[in-house]
Amino acid sequence: MTDLAREPLSHRIARRLGAWLGQRSGPWGVFVEGFIRHPRMVGSIIPSSRFTIRKVLAPVRWDDCKLFVEYGPGVGTFCRPVLAKLRRDARLIVIDTNPLYIDYLNATITDGRFTAVLGSAADVEAIIAAHGHDKADYILSGLPFSTLPDGVGPAIAAATHRALRPGGAFLVYQFTPAAKHFMRRHFAHIDSGFEWLNIMPSFLYWGWKQAD
Repeated sequence: MTDLAREPLSHRIARRLGAWLGQRSGPWGVFVEGFIRHPRMVGSIIPSSRFTIRKVLAPVRWDDCKLFVEYGPGVGTFCRPVLAKLRRDARLIVIDTNPLYIDYLNATITDGRFTAVLGSAADVEAIIAAHGHDKADYILSGLPFSTLPDGVGPAIAAATHRALRPGGAFLVYQFTPAAKHFMRRHFAHIDSGFEWLNIMPSFLYWGWKQAD
């Protein structure tokens, strides 16, 4: 049996649909293909709006940020605004389990401050250490905590808290308030917000790690 014959029908349809869309709509086609292949790991079939991006990043103190980490970057909807604000000597590391997105980001973002890693957000501590960093200043996530496999959400929340420097923040945008349930076990101070101008409207959370 050939590899093509062993591939699930849904994956073949997704691959062909994504390729067709990609030829006509660039990153949107890649984003849709990634969603179809891994719907439980992608928060939405539509990238976040500029209003959501602006509000989520509003509390970041860019002058003090040396390492910014993002979980589930997709096709880079947040990556480019983050790089536009980031210091010249700072770094952005993004982590995704979907090789389709990692390959796309590596092919389209050439900024020397940018690193895309194929891996799990639960391994964030090992990933940032492997790239020469001790702690992150900010970690951003749009991962759908309500649909992640059992045990993954709590593991990510715990690892994120350990990976942040004192005074750092976990920035989260979601379509449901599920993430806050996992965050409150580790973050004593969580600010909340909401953005209507997004498809779909989003719950926003900023979990702050207690400063020393």
